[in-house]
Amino acid sequence: MGIAGAGAGEVIAEGVLAIEMTANASDLKLFIHPHPTLSQTIMESAEMYFGQSTHAYRPKRKR
Repeated sequence: MGIAGAGAGEVIAEGVLAIEMTANASDLKLFIHPHPTLSQTIMESAEMYFGQSTHAYRPKRKR
């Protein structure tokens, strides 16, 4: 897991834990993430992978 930017130190611990326990995207989306925190972005990323994110902006399709 690579993380860069402001607040990266708050999120890297979750990435290290996920790597240590060989977690996959399904595991990451099931972890408990406090709201609102930066660690929640890990869960959101995993949910986006499965198309299940509730906080993602999805523009309407042009017909």
